[in-house]
Amino acid sequence: MPAIPVNPATVKVVGKPVNGISIDYQSSMTFVVRYTQVSLSFNKTIKSTHIMEIKDKVALITGAAMGIGFATAKAFAQAGASVVLADWDEQQVHAAAEQLSAEGYKALPIVCDVSDDHAVQAMMEKTVAIFGRLDAAFNNAAVQNVLAGAADQTPEDFDRVTSINLRGVWSCMKYELQQMRKQGSGAIVNCSSIGGILGGSQRGTYHAAKHGVIGLTKSAALEYAPLGIRVNTVCPGIIHTPMVNAMIAGGQQQVLDAMIESVPVKRLGRPEEIASTVVWLCSDAASLVVGHTLVVDGGYSIQ
Repeated sequence: MPAIPVNPATVKVVGKPVNGISIDYQSSMTFVVRYTQVSLSFNKTIKSTHIMEIKDKVALITGAAMGIGFATAKAFAQAGASVVLADWDEQQVHAAAEQLSAEGYKALPIVCDVSDDHAVQAMMEKTVAIFGRLDAAFNNAAVQNVLAGAADQTPEDFDRVTSINLRGVWSCMKYELQQMRKQGSGAIVNCSSIGGILGGSQRGTYHAAKHGVIGLTKSAALEYAPLGIRVNTVCPGIIHTPMVNAMIAGGQQQVLDAMIESVPVKRLGRPEEIASTVVWLCSDAASLVVGHTLVVDGGYSIQ
């Protein structure tokens, strides 16, 4: 029977093999597998991977000044990573980075408009110049479209939304992949939305861009998995973020209430719930997850 690669052993197996394989659970965190075949006998130990450990790695987050982006930057930092916070709001992204630095984390703020390819390239160059590499990226920057039916949407708003929500993801992923390809490793998570798998009245531009993110992700995942780079998508549901606050300020409280009522868990999601998902997708614990669209929406989309 061929050997299966495993982590170094810390405990020793005992017991009789059954059908050539015996498993002896030593604790909740380690177990040992013994393989036997005729005259061949050998031991291997499998030790579970720390799910959220990103220690000494470098993570880049766009749209990082607030909401899901900031929560994810903080989650990466708490897991041991050095974090690059990128956002087009200079004052807010510096304040966000200063908050993390004050808590003892390594945080670098970069002002970047992801719709500008040159700015994205400069963001990557600065990241590598400061930290020497890039291990994880969360392409999260996005905006909502002006509410309008398909017959009344303007080309200006279409271009504004897609330049950030779709082209921005494409541009960030392009330069991230160039660096990760040099390293032969890395993990990228692109932020889509439940709007990337569903339709939505008066939100056609936003939904079109978020559908496109999933297509970009799956294609890139196929191309770069053989090179040791994983690319996945997360689709947040209705999360309590500044974007939701903007809906309320724009007179959409009743719309939001109706949306929450239709969520099986009957509540808004928290930014931290998306953040923990992203960190997991970028960790070694998700090493077999490639090109996946992971929906985190409290059951909204399964109805």
